[in-house]
Amino acid sequence: MDYHTAPGHRNLLLTFLSINPGTTTILIFTMVLLFVISFLVSGSEVAFFSLTYKDINLLKTKRQPGYKRIVTLLETPKTLLASMIITNSLVNLGIILISNTLMESWIDNLNLHYITSFFIKVILVTTMLVMFAEVLPKVWATHHKIWFASTASLLIEIFNSIFFSLSKRLVTLTDKIENKFHPDGVSGMDNTELDYAIDLLPDHEATSEEKQILKGISKFGSTTVKQTMRTRLDVNGIEHSISFDKVLHIVQEMHYSRLPVFKNNLDEIAGILHTKDLLAHLNEPADFNWHPLIRGVLYVHEQKLIEDLLQDFRNKHMHFAIVVDEFGGTSGIVTLEDIMEEIVGDIQDEFDDESSANKKIDEYTYIFEGKTMIKDVCKALDLPVETFDKLKGDSDSLAGLLLEIAGEFPQVNEEVLCDNFIFVPLEINKNRIEKVKVNIKPQQS
Repeated sequence: MDYHTAPGHRNLLLTFLSINPGTTTILIFTMVLLFVISFLVSGSEVAFFSLTYKDINLLKTKRQPGYKRIVTLLETPKTLLASMIITNSLVNLGIILISNTLMESWIDNLNLHYITSFFIKVILVTTMLVMFAEVLPKVWATHHKIWFASTASLLIEIFNSIFFSLSKRLVTLTDKIENKFHPDGVSGMDNTELDYAIDLLPDHEATSEEKQILKGISKFGSTTVKQTMRTRLDVNGIEHSISFDKVLHIVQEMHYSRLPVFKNNLDEIAGILHTKDLLAHLNEPADFNWHPLIRGVLYVHEQKLIEDLLQDFRNKHMHFAIVVDEFGGTSGIVTLEDIMEEIVGDIQDEFDDESSANKKIDEYTYIFEGKTMIKDVCKALDLPVETFDKLKGDSDSLAGLLLEIAGEFPQVNEEVLCDNFIFVPLEINKNRIEKVKVNIKPQQS
């Protein structure tokens, strides 16, 4: 017995498949793929640009490829946003064209007026785009921004690479237009302008010390542990295997209340020794087992914000942490005192060595230790802490800044020029720049 399709249904099916079944299948598959891309790109616009400074610093501590891609992509936010907009526009255009092709045959078969059929197509395509390419992804991304950004990061990286040149040109064009209408670039108050506003406060409202505290508070929320810590070169510790009498001798020499205890090297921290715990054992023999006195360690990443670390110190009743880099090695240490100094300035106690290699020769000449942090150099020179941000690369010390600018290892007394500054290495010891002279060129009147 032969079975035949009903004439009406058969004509409708043939009309719908007039572009042939294989092509229809490909078009449907392509449209679904474009919807997925539009879903991810549209949601990424919200996910990427709703990440806070704290979120980004948290992602810097992670090793997952998706998190690393997020941090890298956000280094050029304007270009990234332009690439997303271009991608989404082209994808949505593709969805519209394919949808129109697929709906053309079966809507026309209804013999409707062309205006009516046009509005049906517009309503259907608009509804699908709004629901699946705008509303749903953005709502999802709002509630799961880090997960969404990480999931879509590979796709975003691909399209950002494809449209990077075009996006960069568009960003340059928009910046020129913006500068034309806003030549002063007053889009908001940055740290430099805020510091300037604080300096303008009259003396009867705020003393110089109070102004310094206000400046510290304004930057406190965005300062990382890496900017505050004492580097590994400045860290003193106790070898785990030494005898008790040597421990007492080191403690008497160092005058520190807490000292890290390490095995072999500083990358293997065994714990922290509080010197007050030794008071009850001062009369013990040289072979006394002092290891039970070692306390646990708090490890923090370089990119952790000191605002969060301060809260950790309060919650865990600790004043000392070991700073580790992305490979798990010890970068340095950070204490509660270091955090407080970011607000109130340097805190000197009776054991601090007040003599320092950092000194002012005259109004335009200074000498610093190579290990001096760049932000401290800027403070000494009365410059905004962002002065060398575009030049320092990944460096945090003056010696690192000098190497970044020179591009090679300089010789002693070799002048390295940079804008209005002249850097001169005065002492170099075993490929380590110990002292640097900084000359500031006088402004021409």
